[in-house]
Amino acid sequence: MKQSIIQHIQSCLPCQQHNISRTKKPGRLNSIPTPEEPFQLIGIDYCGPFKPTPHGNQYVLCITNYFTRWMTAIALPDCSAETTAPALFNNYICQYGVPLAILSDQGTHFKNQLMESIAKLIGNNHIFSSIYHPQRNEMIERFNATFVPQIVKLQDLENNNCDEFLSPVIFAYDISIHATTNYSPFQLQFGRKPRLSINEPSSSFTFNKPNDYYVQLKKNLLIIQQHARDNIIRRQRQYKINYDKQCPDPHYEINDPVLIKIHGIKKKLEPKYSITPKIIITKRHPIYWVNEEKTQVESRVHVNDIRPILILKST
Repeated sequence: MKQSIIQHIQSCLPCQQHNISRTKKPGRLNSIPTPEEPFQLIGIDYCGPFKPTPHGNQYVLCITNYFTRWMTAIALPDCSAETTAPALFNNYICQYGVPLAILSDQGTHFKNQLMESIAKLIGNNHIFSSIYHPQRNEMIERFNATFVPQIVKLQDLENNNCDEFLSPVIFAYDISIHATTNYSPFQLQFGRKPRLSINEPSSSFTFNKPNDYYVQLKKNLLIIQQHARDNIIRRQRQYKINYDKQCPDPHYEINDPVLIKIHGIKKKLEPKYSITPKIIITKRHPIYWVNEEKTQVESRVHVNDIRPILILKST
C-alpha cells in the first residue's frame, strides 16, 4: 500500500510540471577540445541591445579565438543576418584568415541561409550550441559579463557614447594575462609582449641577418603556444573535476517519455516544464532529440533541460 501511494504521488503530472528541483543540475562538464593552434576555432555572439548611440549602434558582435583568447568586438546597428555576415567577413576573416570552425548559438542572426552560404563559400564548419545552454560557448558568455560593466563605467550617460570606448576596453582585455593560458592574448597572437606608453623606447636595434627576426619569432611562438596549450588542458581538467563533484549524470534511452523545461518569460502560475510529455527519438548524450507526439515537432535539448516523467500505468 505504501509503495502504491508513493508511485501515485510521483506520477502526478501537475506536480512534475510545477515542482522546483532542489538537486544540482544534471549533466557532466564536457570541455571543448583544445585547438592545436590559433584560428582553428572561434566563437561568436552578440552583446546587447544597448541604448542607440549617436552613431546608431545598438549591438556588439564579439569574436574570440579559442586558442589565444584574442578578442575582437564590432559595434553594429542591428543583429540581423545581413549585418552579421559582412561584419564577420570584413572585420575578421579578411584580417586573420578563415577559421576551421565557428561556434555560435542558434539565434536567427547566426543560423540562416546567408551564413550557411558563406560557410560553404569560405570553407569553414559552423557549430551550434544547444538552445538555452550557453555553457557550450562559455568563453564568449564570460567575456560579455566582464565587458559590459567596463563600458557602462566609461560611457557618457547623457550622450550614450559607449561604442567610442569599445577599442580601448578590448585592447585592455587582450593585453591582460589570461588565467587559463598564463599568457596575454596579445603575446599568443603576435609572439611578443605589447609595447605600451609606459615602456622605455629602445635605444638601438641589431639585425645580423634579414631573417633573424623571423626565426626568433617562430621559436618564441612555438614555445609559448605549447605552454599555453598545456595550461589550457590542465585548467580544463581541473574545471571538470570541480564541476562534476556530486553532479548527477542521468542518461535517457530512445522512447523514454520526458518533460522539457520551458524557457523565456512566463507567469508565476504557469508550468515550468512542458504540458505534454515528449518522447526521446535520438540520443547523443548530453544532447537529446525529442518529439511531440501530437504535433510531431522535433527539438534538440540539453540534459539540463530534461526532467524524467513517471507515468503510472493503469491495471
